[in-house]
Amino acid sequence: MHRWTLALLTAGLLATTATGCAGGAVADPGSANPGSAGTGTHRAEGASRETLRLAEQLLIKKCMENQGHKFWVEPADPGNVSSLFPYVVDDPAWAKTHGYGTDLRLRQEAEARRDPNQRYFRSMPANTRTVLVTALNGARPEGLSARLPGGMEVTHSDEGCQAAAQRELYSDLQGWFRATRVTGNLANMRVGLVANDKRYLAAVGPWARCMRGKGYTYAGPAQARAAVTQSRTPWPHAKEVRLASAEANCAVSSGLSSVAKSLDTEYRAELRRRYPRESADLARLRREALPRARAIVARGD
Repeated sequence: MHRWTLALLTAGLLATTATGCAGGAVADPGSANPGSAGTGTHRAEGASRETLRLAEQLLIKKCMENQGHKFWVEPADPGNVSSLFPYVVDDPAWAKTHGYGTDLRLRQEAEARRDPNQRYFRSMPANTRTVLVTALNGARPEGLSARLPGGMEVTHSDEGCQAAAQRELYSDLQGWFRATRVTGNLANMRVGLVANDKRYLAAVGPWARCMRGKGYTYAGPAQARAAVTQSRTPWPHAKEVRLASAEANCAVSSGLSSVAKSLDTEYRAELRRRYPRESADLARLRREALPRARAIVARGD
């Protein structure tokens, strides 16, 4: 979701709606994938997705400028602790530097305040802001729809520069919308299935005993993380790092990290078997769009 849209949520100008009943927010497709980081395949997929993302941004920029607006290509989202470590922080080196990522979040917030798109948006009067959001997202959340596995129907405008960019890049805009929304929802489902699996819950016991040996009495990683990320009073960075480092070291030594990665792989495969069409469509659409994306990036459109 673009930052302009986020800025106008309270004004009721969001270009996506959802009806029905389904649990969880839509996550980014392919996120929360412990166990694949560092592999050659993962790096190649990451490079391809960044090319697709950048091409889409360039197309949006061209579309917005053609309508007389300004637009700057936005950097990739570096992710947060929940997307990088959906089950347990299990990278001691990362934890030693970032704790639970509060430093990264504060840095992102500062960068967002300096973001040229944000500054441009904030400089405009209210009626012009509405025009900008409409140009980007379309006037009404109509034209695209997808039924998520839990029964919720999500819709989005098939107009606006974002839709135009995705249509040019992926050709089948409706197919792209459906594939990304459904697979994103499956990513959330997968995390929930792992976290509630009896094998994962059993593995939390040794982790908690390891943590008690380090002076922490949290029942599980979720409780340890919440103590920092949901605290009304910010933790000192050094204190946050100590807790996250204990969590990461215990995740490795207790075996919880290995169990989480194994279960994540298992449920990923199971959900793909249950919903083969969406995963196959997403892979195909990305594959077919990649040559177009490379050409767009090379031209610097």
